[in-house]
Amino acid sequence: MIEVVEMNEDQLQAISPLDGRYLEKSTHLRQYFSESALMRYRVLTEIKWLIFLSENKDLNQVPRLSEDLKNLLEGFIPQFSIEDAKRIKSIEKETNHDVKAVEYFLQEKIRALPDGNDLIPFIHFACTSEDINNISYALMLKDATELQVKELNLLIDTLRTQSHDWAGDTMLSRTHGQAATPTTMGKEFANFVYRLNQQIKTLEAIEYRAKMNGAVGNFNAHKIAYPDINWTDLSEKFIKSIGLTNNPYTTQIEPHDWMAELFHSLIRINNICLDLSKDIWMYISLGYFHQTIKSSEVGSSTMPH
Repeated sequence: MIEVVEMNEDQLQAISPLDGRYLEKSTHLRQYFSESALMRYRVLTEIKWLIFLSENKDLNQVPRLSEDLKNLLEGFIPQFSIEDAKRIKSIEKETNHDVKAVEYFLQEKIRALPDGNDLIPFIHFACTSEDINNISYALMLKDATELQVKELNLLIDTLRTQSHDWAGDTMLSRTHGQAATPTTMGKEFANFVYRLNQQIKTLEAIEYRAKMNGAVGNFNAHKIAYPDINWTDLSEKFIKSIGLTNNPYTTQIEPHDWMAELFHSLIRINNICLDLSKDIWMYISLGYFHQTIKSSEVGSSTMPH
């Protein structure tokens, strides 16, 4: 009996195969990289900033939050739903601005809370859109990379087990595609364990940098509103409180040099995995390994073998 594979219409009409043919393998990344996920991270950033401001006694016009109200605000983050995302898109049709739509969405949500009206003027306080965006993207990449590292460590564990199991399995090594001196299959797999471990150390050492310093990076609006506050220190404290590293010198945008570091690290990891794949291909061609055959699968549309 042929198994019916469920594919919705959206998958079949997707422009990118990531959201179409390969959705089953990439669907877990939607919680980090979809537009809905970006909205959720923006909501998180706005809420965390509002709560942070309320906890600073020197900002005497910002209402202090009761524990109940704080919990209600923080509850918006895990409770963020696809219906919330649709509401933001609806607001964006009017604003023609995605970040402003998130701000207006939060105004609606907070206005419905007890004493919520008093908080409305301080949503998005002194922020430029990039303040919200750069933090949101940093958190997005940080969370997704932590997931990737877990998956990579599972791969390393598998390779390590195989390197031990095959430590005594002697074979002829090759250089330039030609026969060379003996090695073992276990040692060749251990090469990849070491290489991947080194690159994961580099990946995990990368600092996810962000800024919260206004329209051109100079705290202009902040200083006009509260000239006696040390906004440089306060901004750094906020960035650290959400698990990121502060970048104190920026223009309107955070320059994203750390993103280049992150992506170059991932490139090296992918190249190592590509080397592993090529070696496995060679071992199959030499008859050392055989591909697992499933009776229902077809390897060629024309060759019966």
